[in-house]
Amino acid sequence: MADNDKIMALFTTRVRQMILQYNELKKENDELYAMVDKRDEELKRLRESLEQARKDYESLKTAKMMEISDGDMESAKRRLSGLIREVNKCITLLSGK
Repeated sequence: MADNDKIMALFTTRVRQMILQYNELKKENDELYAMVDKRDEELKRLRESLEQARKDYESLKTAKMMEISDGDMESAKRRLSGLIREVNKCITLLSGK
């Protein structure tokens, strides 16, 4: 019977050790899941920030293109006015002859 008592005590000790180890692993697992959830939230926030930055960039690019177009329009107007003056001079010269 003494052997049975020793075996039972050893078995009980091993079961308690397994329960403690299980609880520690469960706690570690919960912490790891919390870390993953936190990283997922951070990743989602960064993706939203990146998408907003892309939209802002596209808006700025469009605004810059419009600004360049306005500058080109003014330049084109000046060139056209110069050509009209030259045509008027030619007409004047041809009318005078």
